[in-house]
Amino acid sequence: MVTRTVLTGLGGLLVLAPLALSPVEWGAGPLTVDSLPRIVYTAHRGGALEVPENSMSGLTAAFERGTAPVLDFDTRMLRDGTIVVMHDPTLDRTTYTSGPVNRIDAQQWARVRMRPRASLPGHWRAEPLPTAAEVLDRLGGRTVLMLEAKDPRSLDGIAAMIRRRGLTRSVFVNSNDPAVALRAHDMGLTSQLWRSEVQMRTDRPARWARFVDLLDVDYKARDADLVRAVRSGIPRVWAHTVDSPRQRDRVLRLGCNGVISDAPGLLARTPSAVRARVSGG
Repeated sequence: MVTRTVLTGLGGLLVLAPLALSPVEWGAGPLTVDSLPRIVYTAHRGGALEVPENSMSGLTAAFERGTAPVLDFDTRMLRDGTIVVMHDPTLDRTTYTSGPVNRIDAQQWARVRMRPRASLPGHWRAEPLPTAAEVLDRLGGRTVLMLEAKDPRSLDGIAAMIRRRGLTRSVFVNSNDPAVALRAHDMGLTSQLWRSEVQMRTDRPARWARFVDLLDVDYKARDADLVRAVRSGIPRVWAHTVDSPRQRDRVLRLGCNGVISDAPGLLARTPSAVRARVSGG
Protein backbone atom coordinates (compact mmCIF):
# COMPACT_ATOMS: atom_id res chain seq x y z
CA MET A 1 0.00 0.00 0.00
CA VAL A 2 1.35 3.43 -0.89
CA THR A 3 1.81 5.48 2.25
CA ARG A 4 3.35 8.59 0.73
CA THR A 5 3.12 10.13 -2.71
CA VAL A 6 4.34 13.21 -4.48
CA LEU A 7 0.81 14.57 -4.71
CA THR A 8 -1.76 15.16 -1.99
CA GLY A 9 -5.51 15.68 -2.10
CA LEU A 10 -7.38 18.56 -0.51
CA GLY A 11 -11.11 18.92 -0.91
CA GLY A 12 -11.06 16.84 -4.07
CA LEU A 13 -8.36 19.05 -5.61
CA LEU A 14 -4.91 17.61 -6.16
CA VAL A 15 -1.96 19.87 -5.48
CA LEU A 16 1.72 19.27 -6.05
CA ALA A 17 3.73 18.90 -2.86
CA PRO A 18 6.53 21.52 -2.86
CA LEU A 19 9.15 19.28 -1.23
CA ALA A 20 10.80 16.09 -2.43
CA LEU A 21 9.59 13.08 -0.48
CA SER A 22 11.26 9.80 0.37
CA PRO A 23 10.78 6.80 -1.93
CA VAL A 24 7.37 5.25 -2.41
CA GLU A 25 6.81 2.53 0.16
CA TRP A 26 5.21 -0.82 -0.50
CA GLY A 27 3.60 -3.63 1.43
CA ALA A 28 3.78 -7.41 1.16
CA GLY A 29 3.04 -7.56 -2.57
CA PRO A 30 4.32 -5.55 -5.52
CA LEU A 31 3.20 -1.96 -5.92
CA THR A 32 0.65 -1.81 -8.75
CA VAL A 33 -0.82 0.84 -11.01
CA ASP A 34 -4.00 0.69 -8.93
CA SER A 35 -2.09 2.27 -6.03
CA LEU A 36 -1.08 5.40 -7.95
CA PRO A 37 -2.41 8.82 -6.93
CA ARG A 38 -5.03 10.56 -9.06
CA ILE A 39 -2.39 12.84 -10.58
CA VAL A 40 0.84 11.03 -11.42
CA TYR A 41 4.39 12.14 -12.18
CA THR A 42 6.63 9.92 -14.28
CA ALA A 43 10.42 10.28 -14.50
CA HIS A 44 11.04 10.05 -18.26
CA ARG A 45 14.10 7.84 -18.87
CA GLY A 46 14.66 8.29 -15.14
CA GLY A 47 14.50 12.09 -15.48
CA ALA A 48 16.92 12.75 -18.34
CA LEU A 49 17.65 16.37 -17.35
CA GLU A 50 18.58 15.27 -13.83
CA VAL A 51 20.21 11.84 -14.15
CA PRO A 52 21.94 9.82 -16.90
CA GLU A 53 19.06 8.55 -19.01
CA ASN A 54 18.18 4.86 -19.02
CA SER A 55 21.04 3.99 -16.67
CA MET A 56 20.82 1.89 -13.54
CA SER A 57 22.36 4.64 -11.44
CA GLY A 58 19.92 7.18 -12.87
CA LEU A 59 16.83 5.03 -12.38
CA THR A 60 17.93 4.10 -8.87
CA ALA A 61 18.59 7.76 -7.99
CA ALA A 62 15.15 8.74 -9.32
CA PHE A 63 13.54 6.04 -7.19
CA GLU A 64 15.44 7.06 -4.06
CA ARG A 65 14.60 10.75 -4.54
CA GLY A 66 10.90 9.86 -4.59
CA THR A 67 9.79 12.77 -6.77
CA ALA A 68 7.93 10.50 -9.21
CA PRO A 69 6.04 7.29 -8.40
CA VAL A 70 6.56 5.98 -11.96
CA LEU A 71 9.93 5.42 -13.66
CA ASP A 72 10.12 5.25 -17.45
CA PHE A 73 12.76 3.44 -19.49
CA ASP A 74 13.18 2.31 -23.10
CA THR A 75 14.09 -1.13 -24.39
CA ARG A 76 15.66 -2.53 -27.53
CA MET A 77 16.59 -6.04 -28.57
CA LEU A 78 20.11 -7.25 -29.32
CA ARG A 79 20.86 -9.62 -32.17
CA ASP A 80 20.73 -12.62 -29.81
CA GLY A 81 17.30 -11.63 -28.43
CA THR A 82 18.55 -10.05 -25.19
CA ILE A 83 16.32 -7.10 -24.22
CA VAL A 84 18.35 -4.11 -23.04
CA VAL A 85 17.70 -0.59 -21.79
CA MET A 86 18.38 1.91 -24.56
CA HIS A 87 16.41 4.62 -26.33
CA ASP A 88 18.29 5.17 -29.57
CA PRO A 89 18.77 2.59 -32.33
CA THR A 90 22.52 3.26 -32.11
CA LEU A 91 25.00 3.47 -29.27
CA ASP A 92 26.56 6.71 -30.49
CA ARG A 93 24.78 9.40 -28.42
CA THR A 94 24.76 7.95 -24.91
CA THR A 95 27.78 5.61 -24.74
CA TYR A 96 31.50 5.51 -25.52
CA THR A 97 30.75 2.96 -28.25
CA SER A 98 29.19 3.40 -31.70
CA GLY A 99 27.07 1.33 -34.04
CA PRO A 100 23.58 -0.18 -34.15
CA VAL A 101 22.25 -1.75 -30.96
CA ASN A 102 20.74 -4.68 -32.83
CA ARG A 103 24.10 -5.80 -34.22
CA ILE A 104 25.71 -6.69 -30.92
CA ASP A 105 25.07 -9.58 -28.53
CA ALA A 106 24.85 -9.83 -24.73
CA GLN A 107 28.58 -10.42 -24.34
CA GLN A 108 29.38 -7.25 -26.30
CA TRP A 109 26.64 -5.31 -24.49
CA ALA A 110 28.33 -6.06 -21.17
CA ARG A 111 31.38 -4.11 -22.37
CA VAL A 112 29.40 -0.99 -23.37
CA ARG A 113 29.77 1.96 -20.99
CA MET A 114 27.38 4.86 -20.48
CA ARG A 115 28.70 8.34 -21.29
CA PRO A 116 27.13 10.80 -18.81
CA ARG A 117 26.30 14.21 -20.25
CA ALA A 118 28.49 16.98 -18.88
CA SER A 119 25.44 19.22 -18.35
CA LEU A 120 23.87 16.90 -15.78
CA PRO A 121 23.85 18.11 -12.18
CA GLY A 122 26.04 16.12 -9.78
CA HIS A 123 28.83 13.67 -10.49
CA TRP A 124 28.25 10.55 -12.57
CA ARG A 125 30.66 7.88 -13.68
CA ALA A 126 30.71 5.69 -16.76
CA GLU A 127 28.97 2.41 -15.97
CA PRO A 128 27.63 -0.69 -17.73
CA LEU A 129 24.15 -0.24 -19.16
CA PRO A 130 21.47 -2.57 -17.79
CA THR A 131 19.33 -5.20 -19.38
CA ALA A 132 15.57 -4.96 -18.97
CA ALA A 133 15.66 -7.99 -16.67
CA GLU A 134 18.15 -6.25 -14.37
CA VAL A 135 15.89 -3.19 -14.04
CA LEU A 136 12.86 -5.37 -13.33
CA ASP A 137 14.85 -7.28 -10.69
CA ARG A 138 16.15 -4.09 -9.04
CA LEU A 139 13.02 -1.92 -9.11
CA GLY A 140 10.08 -4.05 -10.20
CA GLY A 141 7.33 -4.08 -7.59
CA ARG A 142 9.09 -1.43 -5.51
CA THR A 143 7.69 1.29 -7.76
CA VAL A 144 5.58 1.36 -10.90
CA LEU A 145 7.60 1.10 -14.11
CA MET A 146 6.91 2.29 -17.65
CA LEU A 147 8.68 0.21 -20.28
CA GLU A 148 8.67 1.26 -23.92
CA ALA A 149 9.15 -1.60 -26.36
CA LYS A 150 11.05 0.10 -29.17
CA ASP A 151 11.21 -3.22 -31.03
CA PRO A 152 7.74 -4.80 -31.32
CA ARG A 153 9.41 -8.19 -31.87
CA SER A 154 10.53 -8.07 -28.25
CA LEU A 155 6.98 -8.11 -26.86
CA ASP A 156 6.90 -11.87 -26.26
CA GLY A 157 10.15 -11.70 -24.29
CA ILE A 158 9.01 -8.64 -22.35
CA ALA A 159 5.73 -10.33 -21.45
CA ALA A 160 7.55 -13.44 -20.25
CA MET A 161 9.87 -11.40 -18.00
CA ILE A 162 7.00 -9.41 -16.52
CA ARG A 163 4.81 -12.46 -15.90
CA ARG A 164 7.67 -14.45 -14.35
CA ARG A 165 8.15 -11.71 -11.76
CA GLY A 166 4.44 -11.21 -11.05
CA LEU A 167 4.50 -7.62 -12.35
CA THR A 168 1.69 -7.52 -14.92
CA ARG A 169 -0.09 -4.77 -12.94
CA SER A 170 3.14 -3.01 -12.00
CA VAL A 171 4.60 -2.25 -15.45
CA PHE A 172 3.05 -0.17 -18.23
CA VAL A 173 4.15 -1.57 -21.60
CA ASN A 174 4.38 1.32 -24.03
CA SER A 175 4.32 1.63 -27.83
CA ASN A 176 3.46 4.19 -30.50
CA ASP A 177 1.51 1.57 -32.45
CA PRO A 178 -2.15 0.84 -31.54
CA ALA A 179 -1.74 -2.70 -32.88
CA VAL A 180 1.11 -3.33 -30.44
CA ALA A 181 -0.94 -1.85 -27.58
CA LEU A 182 -3.80 -4.19 -28.48
CA ARG A 183 -1.45 -7.16 -28.55
CA ALA A 184 0.00 -6.18 -25.15
CA HIS A 185 -3.52 -5.98 -23.73
CA ASP A 186 -4.46 -9.36 -25.17
CA MET A 187 -1.32 -10.83 -23.57
CA GLY A 188 -2.56 -9.67 -20.15
CA LEU A 189 -0.13 -6.75 -19.86
CA THR A 190 -0.95 -3.21 -18.77
CA SER A 191 -0.96 -1.40 -22.10
CA GLN A 192 0.18 2.12 -22.89
CA LEU A 193 -0.01 3.99 -26.17
CA TRP A 194 1.90 7.21 -26.89
CA ARG A 195 0.97 9.64 -29.63
CA SER A 196 2.70 12.65 -31.17
CA GLU A 197 1.27 16.12 -31.71
CA VAL A 198 0.83 15.38 -35.43
CA GLN A 199 -0.81 11.99 -34.85
CA MET A 200 -3.24 13.51 -32.36
CA ARG A 201 -4.71 15.81 -35.02
CA THR A 202 -6.48 12.87 -36.66
CA ASP A 203 -6.59 10.34 -33.80
CA ARG A 204 -9.91 9.16 -32.43
CA PRO A 205 -8.73 7.76 -29.11
CA ALA A 206 -12.17 6.56 -28.01
CA ARG A 207 -11.60 3.65 -30.42
CA TRP A 208 -8.78 2.46 -28.16
CA ALA A 209 -10.59 2.69 -24.82
CA ARG A 210 -11.23 -1.06 -24.74
CA PHE A 211 -7.56 -2.03 -24.70
CA VAL A 212 -5.44 0.99 -23.69
CA ASP A 213 -4.84 1.48 -19.96
CA LEU A 214 -2.77 4.64 -20.39
CA LEU A 215 -2.83 7.13 -23.26
CA ASP A 216 0.43 9.08 -23.40
CA VAL A 217 -0.16 12.36 -25.28
CA ASP A 218 2.13 15.11 -26.56
CA TYR A 219 1.82 18.25 -24.45
CA LYS A 220 2.40 20.34 -27.59
CA ALA A 221 -0.90 19.15 -29.07
CA ARG A 222 -3.75 21.60 -29.60
CA ASP A 223 -6.15 22.13 -26.72
CA ALA A 224 -8.97 20.44 -28.65
CA ASP A 225 -6.85 17.35 -29.32
CA LEU A 226 -5.84 17.05 -25.67
CA VAL A 227 -9.45 17.44 -24.52
CA ARG A 228 -10.57 14.78 -27.00
CA ALA A 229 -8.01 12.40 -25.49
CA VAL A 230 -9.15 13.22 -21.95
CA ARG A 231 -12.78 12.52 -22.90
CA SER A 232 -11.98 9.28 -24.75
CA GLY A 233 -12.93 6.95 -21.92
CA ILE A 234 -9.31 5.85 -21.42
CA PRO A 235 -8.80 6.06 -17.63
CA ARG A 236 -5.29 7.55 -17.61
CA VAL A 237 -4.23 10.34 -19.96
CA TRP A 238 -0.72 11.59 -19.23
CA ALA A 239 1.20 14.25 -21.16
CA HIS A 240 4.80 14.04 -22.35
CA THR A 241 7.45 15.42 -22.19
CA VAL A 242 6.56 18.12 -19.67
CA ASP A 243 9.59 19.94 -18.28
CA SER A 244 8.26 23.24 -16.96
CA PRO A 245 5.61 24.19 -14.40
CA ARG A 246 3.79 26.21 -17.05
CA GLN A 247 3.53 23.21 -19.38
CA ARG A 248 2.37 21.05 -16.47
CA ASP A 249 -0.32 23.45 -15.37
CA ARG A 250 -1.73 23.75 -18.88
CA VAL A 251 -2.19 20.00 -19.37
CA LEU A 252 -3.65 19.59 -15.89
CA ARG A 253 -6.17 22.36 -16.57
CA LEU A 254 -7.19 20.56 -19.75
CA GLY A 255 -7.87 17.41 -17.73
CA CYS A 256 -4.76 15.24 -18.04
CA ASN A 257 -4.21 13.21 -14.88
CA GLY A 258 -0.46 12.74 -15.19
CA VAL A 259 2.74 14.19 -16.61
CA ILE A 260 5.86 12.49 -17.94
CA SER A 261 8.93 14.65 -17.34
CA ASP A 262 12.68 14.82 -17.87
CA ALA A 263 12.74 17.14 -14.83
CA PRO A 264 10.49 15.52 -12.19
CA GLY A 265 12.52 17.03 -9.36
CA LEU A 266 11.96 20.55 -10.64
CA LEU A 267 8.22 19.99 -10.99
CA ALA A 268 8.00 18.39 -7.55
CA ARG A 269 9.63 21.46 -6.01
CA THR A 270 7.32 23.89 -7.79
CA PRO A 271 3.74 24.17 -6.51
CA SER A 272 1.07 23.94 -9.17
CA ALA A 273 -0.79 27.09 -10.16
CA VAL A 274 -3.83 24.97 -10.95
CA ARG A 275 -4.99 25.04 -7.33
CA ALA A 276 -4.89 28.82 -7.08
CA ARG A 277 -6.81 29.22 -10.34
CA VAL A 278 -9.54 26.75 -9.42
CA SER A 279 -9.94 27.68 -5.77
CA GLY A 280 -10.03 31.36 -6.65
CA GLY A 281 -12.57 30.81 -9.47
